[in-house]
Amino acid sequence: MSSVLSSQSAVPWTFDGVVRLTRIGTTYVIFTIVIGFAALNTGNNPLYIGLTFMLGCLLLSGIASKGGLKHLEVAVEDVGEAWAGRPAAVSLRIRNRSRIWNVRDIVIVAADLAEPAFVAVLNKRSETLVHLPFVFARRGHVQLAAIDFYTRYPFGFFLKKRRVRLQGDLVVYPRLLEESVASDQFRPTTGEQATANRAGPGTEIHSFREYVRGDSMRHVYWKKSASLGRWIIKQTEVDSARTVHVVVDPYKPRAVTDEEFERMVSAATTFVHQSLQRGLDVVLQLPRLTLRSRDAQAGPSMFRGLALLEAAHEPLHQMIERDAVVFSAASERRQ
Repeated sequence: MSSVLSSQSAVPWTFDGVVRLTRIGTTYVIFTIVIGFAALNTGNNPLYIGLTFMLGCLLLSGIASKGGLKHLEVAVEDVGEAWAGRPAAVSLRIRNRSRIWNVRDIVIVAADLAEPAFVAVLNKRSETLVHLPFVFARRGHVQLAAIDFYTRYPFGFFLKKRRVRLQGDLVVYPRLLEESVASDQFRPTTGEQATANRAGPGTEIHSFREYVRGDSMRHVYWKKSASLGRWIIKQTEVDSARTVHVVVDPYKPRAVTDEEFERMVSAATTFVHQSLQRGLDVVLQLPRLTLRSRDAQAGPSMFRGLALLEAAHEPLHQMIERDAVVFSAASERRQ
């Protein structure tokens, strides 16, 4: 039976080698050397027997720790929703394939792991599921490359390490701004704060926009669609009252730093996230991609699109609807 605990130690983890003597191991080695000198000087047989026993324990410690770590296998079982700067739950299945060694006191360390994790014991021919909190610093596509296993098993003389490769990747959503910062600055200006001029479904045309996935074909304006060669949707006053149009301009002038561009993406993500939480219908317009929140999968798709958004070094032409909320790195810098 294995148990998994989070490490509560406040001491930073600094060891990055393959093997290191612990305090107990250092004391043990010094005592072994003393016994060896005493045996050589006195020729006492019991001291020789004791020295042989101590050297055997050192040898057994090295073989057991190496043999136990050697047979550990790791697979990424599940990855939760990941936001930059926030803990994301990653489930790893660890299996001990050894037929001889039970591995104890396993410390798990990784580059993006929030804190080291501890597995008390993993018996031979058994496995365990470990839930680890990973914190990713930046948005985008992230590859889970490797994790490190450390153990003092079996006698605590040595701290041994083994690096295990992982095969798993995920998309990290952009960083959400703190509520205290975003509550006033990024409150939607349409939707629940706007009122329609007519009750009911509405007959007065408010505006036209391009078709996005999830729109009803009943709202296609066929005459305008035929003249432009693409589907155009007409919106009534009531429709526009519950809709927030968000346009993200990826153009990054040379004077804009990477941090300022990332803050613009975070601002747009925070705005979309708050709008969806209020139950508004969000239309997100990105270069070559337009998403509408009426689609059940549009929420994660919007955040994924923002996570993978790359800066453009040349201005891009985008069709901007009336009353759209535009996020641009250039305009953020001017403010």
